[in-house]
Amino acid sequence: MSTATRTAAPSTAQRLTELVNARRAEAGCAPLRLDARLTAAARAHARDMAARGYFDHADPEGRNADARMAEAGYRAGAWAENLHRGPRDPAVVVGDWMDGSIHQENMLGCHYRDTGVAAVPGPEGTVWVQTLAGPA
Repeated sequence: MSTATRTAAPSTAQRLTELVNARRAEAGCAPLRLDARLTAAARAHARDMAARGYFDHADPEGRNADARMAEAGYRAGAWAENLHRGPRDPAVVVGDWMDGSIHQENMLGCHYRDTGVAAVPGPEGTVWVQTLAGPA
């Protein structure tokens, strides 16, 4: 009889955050912490985009990530949001975001301390939302 215990594989959110934190360490930034409130805000936005067929930082009513974060109970002093659609692999998503654009700036912003991540299946591939924030 084996006494070995099985460890759960990291969630998609954990894996993406680990990959981002490796890049942050290379840039001299502290690691991001997964925050349940930011994850709830990211998940709600990803689900909404998949269900209503849009892909944008603002929902059809014009609300942005800061409003979604506040609604989830996180009072952000600084905030950002990264979106992606298509790939299922977190490593591909992080690689695509490391393109010298605002996505990379967001991930490597040392003033951000907390993050939330969602990956939701949609008709055009996986919808990814990464929220980044520093508390007010």
